[in-house]
Amino acid sequence: MAKQLAHKKTKKLLTQTEITEKKENIGEFSQNWQGKIVIFDVMKSQIAKEMDVPQEGEYAIKVR
Repeated sequence: MAKQLAHKKTKKLLTQTEITEKKENIGEFSQNWQGKIVIFDVMKSQIAKEMDVPQEGEYAIKVR
């Protein structure tokens, strides 16, 4: 499994390949993160609302 990096602001978890494919700035991502949460349905998830998550996916709980 490829190592995931967390976006420093949105906390979205992506692999380096996904970051390159989406043409994101690698400098906005951190290797230093803790905890993972997977959001399947943003509209029904209380945690997604508390974290202000805009879409489904994997997110880090804490990013340094």
